[in-house]
Amino acid sequence: MGEKVRSRSIVFPGDLIAEGSFRAGAYTYTEGNKIFSSVFGLCEIKNRVVNIIPLQGFYIPRVGDNVIGVIIDNSPTSWQVDINSPYIAVLQFSDALSKPVDVAREDIRRYLKSGDVILAEVIAFDKLRSPLLSIKGKDLGKLENGTLITFSPVKVPRLIGRRGSMINMIKKELSCKIIMGRNGRIWISSTDPQIVNLVRKIISLVEEESHLPGLTDKVKSLIVKERGNIDR
Repeated sequence: MGEKVRSRSIVFPGDLIAEGSFRAGAYTYTEGNKIFSSVFGLCEIKNRVVNIIPLQGFYIPRVGDNVIGVIIDNSPTSWQVDINSPYIAVLQFSDALSKPVDVAREDIRRYLKSGDVILAEVIAFDKLRSPLLSIKGKDLGKLENGTLITFSPVKVPRLIGRRGSMINMIKKELSCKIIMGRNGRIWISSTDPQIVNLVRKIISLVEEESHLPGLTDKVKSLIVKERGNIDR
């Protein structure tokens, strides 16, 4: 009975994590009073709750997620959107504009066209149909004057940090606007290519060392080092 794997250890699908009075959290499953990992990831046991932080995988849409998507096609009444997922999302015309428009006479490519980048909210998804998006909410809509970077969706929590500590530190240190989607995409509003390149290096560091402690300090040290080169 008790923990079979130490917290912060790497685990594989099917590994027995704990047995007895523990609660199963994210990316785990149970058989009787035993808790197993359902993915390859990092085991985290806190307050007798077992969670696994995935170290590889793809984005599965969830209602309420803000995602960064790229328009890839359109019909007369909707757009198809790549959201860095096995599922192609749909943005209906009615979920994009507040004003009424006669779609029989209007070419919706006036508003969004292939290649445009948007920040959207997932408003419906049940794995039996395409995810539905909306860009009507606050701060949602077309993203302009920036650079899109894609990384592993399962590393998003590590890049955000506890209560936003990591991403807020990056924004403060680099003095640039960064928008993060839950689907493993970042939009950087900076005209300085060196800043954009530094963000790429930060993401690479997070992807490589997301399972190790002290990651925020390592990222800050990287920023201080690289910023010195930028300022010269």
